[in-house]
Amino acid sequence: MITAVVGRLREEWSPQQISGFIAPLAGVGVSHQWIYSLIWDDKALGGDLWRHLRQPKRRSKHRAQAKSAGLGKIPNRVGIEHRPAEVDDRRFIGHWEGDTVIQGHKQSGLVTLVERRSGYLLAARLPKVSAGLTKAAMIRLLKPRRGAVQTITLDNGSEFAEHQAVAKAVTAATFFCKPYCSGQRGTNENTNGLIRQYFPKGTDFRQVTDVELRRVVKKLNDRPRKRLGYRTLAQVFLGEYSGALDTAGAALIA
Repeated sequence: MITAVVGRLREEWSPQQISGFIAPLAGVGVSHQWIYSLIWDDKALGGDLWRHLRQPKRRSKHRAQAKSAGLGKIPNRVGIEHRPAEVDDRRFIGHWEGDTVIQGHKQSGLVTLVERRSGYLLAARLPKVSAGLTKAAMIRLLKPRRGAVQTITLDNGSEFAEHQAVAKAVTAATFFCKPYCSGQRGTNENTNGLIRQYFPKGTDFRQVTDVELRRVVKKLNDRPRKRLGYRTLAQVFLGEYSGALDTAGAALIA
């Protein structure tokens, strides 16, 4: 039992995820409090399990201001207040949230897309954060799954200025959050925080390989979530969209 718990901690699963996933399989209760005790006992003995716990995510006010600066550079922007109400309840797949994870002043980055119901992640590297490269990457990620793309809710960064081309390519509607309201893309924001565990602030994404990114995306998609009944993100997304190309459970990246 301890071996199974430790193994999943080293995969960066949270104690709550491990508890919910292992208990039904083992037929015994494994509380997340017990797992935390295991972690701190291990630390007291010089162990490193605590290093695999997620760090609190801090939202930078300056970053929020910088991202909203692109607001006037987005043609035909449609606000989130016009998005269909059905998107809010997460009952069906097909509604995505998008943002970028950037290095410095947009020297390089990632574009990340997260499906709201399942939390399923798609990501692609951007050697330079620009509207053209972001558009092309989003189309590469979404087009093979366009049957599971109805809406895309985006951040106000100017890199999303070519959103209409993306919408046309995948037959979807695009919407934009209100300025300073990152919580309106909460699923995406939380996922970007998890990505930063593997690619800390300052990471030059031009030096990150597609293989490395694919490994991180797969690791996150293969984690169980409490709100999904401890099913993994991949299980929910692929189970509800039989047309997805990555039937092995791993997200493809461009």
